[in-house]
Amino acid sequence: MTQQLLHLVIGGELTEVRPDMHEFKNLDAVEFVGAFADYESARMAWKAAAQRTVDNAHMRFFIIHAHKLLDPANGGPQG
Repeated sequence: MTQQLLHLVIGGELTEVRPDMHEFKNLDAVEFVGAFADYESARMAWKAAAQRTVDNAHMRFFIIHAHKLLDPANGGPQG
């Protein structure tokens, strides 16, 4: 059986631009770009979202490897 993968792409305006801090300014305004079954599709969506917001230095988009968060072997929920 092939492992099912899930990548989420989200983004929003951060309170500060620092490499060690990722706090969104307004959680109600976080943008859900999409859910993707493979990393390459997620990366393309992330890149497109980042490109269209290039004029806002506080906007950041992230790829969340949700399949890792859901995997019981990585501390995810136990069946």
